[in-house]
Amino acid sequence: MSLCTIDALELSFGRKVILDGASFAVQPGEKIGLVGPNGSGKSTLFRILAGEREPDAGEVHFARGVRAGYLPQDILELPAGTLVESVRSAVPGADALAQRVVDVEAELAAVVDGEDADEQRMELAGRLAESHHQLADFEIRYGRHRAESILTGLGFTDADLSRNVAEFSGGWKMRAALAGLLLQDPDLLLLDEPTNHLDIPSLAWFDSFLRRSSKAVILVSHDRDFLNRQIGRVLAFETEGLRTYTGDYESYRRQRAEEEINLELRAKRQAAERAVTERFIERFRSKASKARQVQSRIKLLEKKERIEVRETRATVQFRFPEVARSGREVLKLEGVAKRFGEKIIYRSLDRSLLRGERVAIIGKNGAGKTTLLKLIAGELGLDAGQITVGHNVQVAYYAQHHTEKLDRDKTILDEIWSLVPDKSQTFVRGVLGSFLFSGDDVDKKISVLSGGERARVALARLLVMPSNFILMDEPTNHLDLDSAERLVEALREYSGTLLFVSHNRSFINQLATKIWDVRDGRIDEWAGNLDAYLYHLEQVGHEEGESGNAAPTADRTENDRDRRKREAKEREAQASLLRPLKKEIDALEAHIAKLETEISALETQLADPTLYNDFNRARPMVVRLDEAKAELASKYARWETVQGELATVEATLKP
Repeated sequence: MSLCTIDALELSFGRKVILDGASFAVQPGEKIGLVGPNGSGKSTLFRILAGEREPDAGEVHFARGVRAGYLPQDILELPAGTLVESVRSAVPGADALAQRVVDVEAELAAVVDGEDADEQRMELAGRLAESHHQLADFEIRYGRHRAESILTGLGFTDADLSRNVAEFSGGWKMRAALAGLLLQDPDLLLLDEPTNHLDIPSLAWFDSFLRRSSKAVILVSHDRDFLNRQIGRVLAFETEGLRTYTGDYESYRRQRAEEEINLELRAKRQAAERAVTERFIERFRSKASKARQVQSRIKLLEKKERIEVRETRATVQFRFPEVARSGREVLKLEGVAKRFGEKIIYRSLDRSLLRGERVAIIGKNGAGKTTLLKLIAGELGLDAGQITVGHNVQVAYYAQHHTEKLDRDKTILDEIWSLVPDKSQTFVRGVLGSFLFSGDDVDKKISVLSGGERARVALARLLVMPSNFILMDEPTNHLDLDSAERLVEALREYSGTLLFVSHNRSFINQLATKIWDVRDGRIDEWAGNLDAYLYHLEQVGHEEGESGNAAPTADRTENDRDRRKREAKEREAQASLLRPLKKEIDALEAHIAKLETEISALETQLADPTLYNDFNRARPMVVRLDEAKAELASKYARWETVQGELATVEATLKP
């Protein structure tokens, strides 16, 4: 039986149609990804499912007793009290159960000796035992211990648990709201970008928690890898409406691409058939002997529904311009120290960054990731040490708080044009067009833009003012999946140097050539991407656990023999991943070459005009052509995926 059934939902904002007869069902334990560009209606659909908004038409029906829990992208306030109290208050019922125990105890004490007193006491004792059992069961499922376990997993310290929830920043309050939702343990979780405020360690915990959970989930996320690990079905806002696809996000992309190819082939085939029919009509229209056949074909054309190729949805498309070549050493940190009151962020930090490197900064929230970017950008002053920018280095800084510093009273066009007043309006409009701001859109005020639109304006600032060293702080927040992927593609081709903070594992793995792990006032450096670094930490932790040693610290060093042995094992483990990937790529390329040859031959044969009048002969060739092209699209998609996996593994090998 379905947990939730959605039937013929309709919703419009003015002329914009969000839902047009959308129907689907959610099964117990099902994990669903909700995808679509910013503004397509993902958050609106969540609000309808959560009962916060009514559709124009249609129904949402939950099975009896089913509870749904909703985590929006932003929250206004949390229940007052300490962190643990606030999170526990998200689960109502404890006070009522405790009061029931008190009431039954009072009734039991008030029983007066008499003929049926023993019977009353027995009945009340049974009720009291049941009430105690319910309260104990409640404490196991929703009690303080479980609340603390979830909070710890999401990155809160033991000291945080007794702090007043009002003392926490917005990002930490979002974590507390997520903890409260997980503690409730609803039958259906509605999660709208739940990873936006999680660092890498808490993201790993949350990832594992969700995968272990038996509860149903509908998930919106801009992290492709996270989405792929979690879901088995996709609901997609497409140009033709809300569609459903089986499999993870990568499977959805392949299926969608195959649909587009098949539809295009069907449209071309129909166009060829229509052309043959129209030529027959035109040729014999004036011949009385062919009049019946001509009329028959005219009626056939009128009845046959024309196959239309779907409208292509506009996506962000841009590339960073060529930039001036900087000196070899782009950045040098010497003895950098920074503290806020009693909290030491950096003690004496020494690090350097070379031209062309793409370095991801990771670490727990509060470790100093954003602080490091602000120190380099000059937005914060040093307590000690020196930061030196190399020869001919031009720095640009993209940060989430910069989107709030955009002039709210300016239009999009004026905001960007003011940065390059010497450029023409055509140039500025061209840049904005690549970020989906075209026509009258450029005259929108910054104040009316969504978070995703403001993020795109901030990215446009980077394009009009070319720099060869970019600092980026959580650049994928507020971007939809397609926009995040386009940003990755653009940064891959960027010829400058990149230093960025991100919790998006897919984004890091596709870009990073080096990891800076900020911890305990220092930076641990690793050559490779995030998956390789986490694998390294896992192996080190496993080896130390077996030997009975404590976790690694900054003061612990390895002797040369142990180090070489460990590095050799890591290289062999990583290199062993290359062989099956290369083998699969070779097989795919051979298959692709064979399909391309077959397709070319079929298209040549079908181009023969004599086949137009012999459709029975051409039909099996057309069908095979459709199949071959669909198979080719699938093989190309798999080839790209395996090439990406190969590049990721190769990037992990230490130079």
